[in-house]
Amino acid sequence: MKNSVLKGVLGALAVAGVAMVAKKVIERKRFVRGIFEEYGIKEKSPFGLADKIREMDEEKYQELKGKLKTEFASKCCKKDNSFEA
Repeated sequence: MKNSVLKGVLGALAVAGVAMVAKKVIERKRFVRGIFEEYGIKEKSPFGLADKIREMDEEKYQELKGKLKTEFASKCCKKDNSFEA
């Protein structure tokens, strides 16, 4: 009996984990699609993005770079600077 309950709990946790990962993937895909639409990129590939970056002026490039950096920055290993003296 204990084994079947444990398997059920682990199965439920696995399903919840997969659902969370899928949600994050969908959010990021939606973000990238929005970037492509905002900057008028027709080719939906990294090459299309690279071609558009080559055509951009410095101000637009820095704006795009900031958006991508905030969206794709790792949130797991940041230092907490609240304890600085």
